[in-house]
Amino acid sequence: MHVDDYIYFSGDLVRLLLTLAFSLAIGLELRQYHLKNKSGTLYGTDRTHVFVGLAGFVLYRLNKELPGIFWAGEAFLILSLMIYYYNKIIRRGQFGMTTLWTTFITYHLAAMIYSFPLWTVFAVVSVILLFMQLKDFFWKLSRRFDEDEFITLAKFLLMSGTLLPLLSRKPVSPQVPVSPFDIWLAVVVVSGISYLAYWLKKFIFPGRGILLSGILGGMYSSTATTLVLARKSREDPEHLRDYAAAIVVATGMMFVRIAILALVLHPALGKRLLMPLVILAGVSFGMTFIILRIGKSPVSPGGNQTAYEADKNPLELGTAFIFALLFVFFSVLTRYVLATYGSGGLKVLSLVVGFTDIDPFLLGLFTGHFEASLNELADATLIAAASNNLLKMLYAFIWGHRAMRKIIVPAFLMILAATVLAAIWI
Repeated sequence: MHVDDYIYFSGDLVRLLLTLAFSLAIGLELRQYHLKNKSGTLYGTDRTHVFVGLAGFVLYRLNKELPGIFWAGEAFLILSLMIYYYNKIIRRGQFGMTTLWTTFITYHLAAMIYSFPLWTVFAVVSVILLFMQLKDFFWKLSRRFDEDEFITLAKFLLMSGTLLPLLSRKPVSPQVPVSPFDIWLAVVVVSGISYLAYWLKKFIFPGRGILLSGILGGMYSSTATTLVLARKSREDPEHLRDYAAAIVVATGMMFVRIAILALVLHPALGKRLLMPLVILAGVSFGMTFIILRIGKSPVSPGGNQTAYEADKNPLELGTAFIFALLFVFFSVLTRYVLATYGSGGLKVLSLVVGFTDIDPFLLGLFTGHFEASLNELADATLIAAASNNLLKMLYAFIWGHRAMRKIIVPAFLMILAATVLAAIWI
C-alpha cells in the first residue's frame, strides 16, 4: 500500500511529515552513535539530517517543473560528503562510511515515500536504526569466526543453491525409488538444520547453559546429545536434574525436527504427522518442566555450565556423502521389505532402525515413492522415533550418573507411552 491508502487529507503533507520524522530519527540515532564512539569531526546529526531530508523532499517535488534539479541536489550532497570524508581521513585517519551512507539515504527518503509502498520505507529506516546499534555486536561476532568459517558457508551455498537445482528428478532405477534430487535435497535439509544449530551454539549462545545445550543439540542429533550429556552428568553430580532435563528436551527437539523434515519433503505425510508430533514434543517439554520444578536438587538450567561441547562444524562433505549413501541404502531396503513382507515388515524394520541413526531412514520414507499408505508411513515414523527414544533411555541409564536414573527413566517411559498411543491413534 502507498501513503494515499492511509490518509484522508493532503498526501503531500503526510509525506512531508513522514520525511521529517524519519530524517530526525536517523539523525538522533547517528548522534547517539557518535557520542558512544567518541567521534571527532562530524558531517552532521539530527538537525543536519532533517535539513537533508527536507531538501530531498523539496527538490523531488520541484523536479517535475525543473527537470534535473533533484539530481543536481544529489550531486551537491555527494560533493560535500566527499569533502567531509577526505577531511575525516586526513585529520583522524578513519575510513568509516556510516555517516555518508545514512546521509545519502536520508536525502532519498522523500523519493522512496512517493515511489515505494510505505512498509518498504519503514523497513529501510528500521534497518538503519538497528544496524547502527549493532556495531559492537558484529565486532564481537567476527572474533568468533574460525579461518575456514566462510569456506563452510560457501560449501553450504554450493550444496543448496548450485548443485541441487542441477540434479535430475527422475528415480535412479526401479530398485532405487529416489531421484538424485531427492537424495541431495535430504542432505541439504538435514545439513541446513544442523548448520543452524551450529551457528546458534557458536555465535548466538556461546556461553550456553546445560538446558540450552539440550535444545540446540537436539536440533542436530538428540542421540549424540543424550550420550554427551549423560557422560557429563557423572562429572557434575550437583546438576543432575539439569542434565536430565536437557536430555529430555533434546528428545522434544527431535520431534520438532521430524515434523519439519516431513512437512518439507512429504507435505501430505507431514500434515498427517503434525498433530501427533506436536503433542509428543509438548509431552517432552512438559516432562522437562516437571524435572526442573520438582525435587530438592538445585536448578540452574540457564547457568554458565558448558555441557555440550560438540562445536564441530556439521557441514563436512565426507559426512554428507556417507549420509547420502545411508539414505539410498535405507530407501532400497525399505522398498525390498515392503515388497516382500508388507506393512508388518515395515514396522519391524522401523523398530530395528530406531536403534541406529533414524534420519536417513525417515528421509527415505519421506521422499521415496513407496506403495504404502500415509497411515503406514506415519506408523513407521513413530515406531522408529519410539525405538530411538528407547535407545536414548538406555544410553542415559548406562552412561549417566546413577542418581539420574530415577529421574530420566520415568520421563522417557512417559514419552514412550505417549508415542505408542499416538501410533495407535493415527
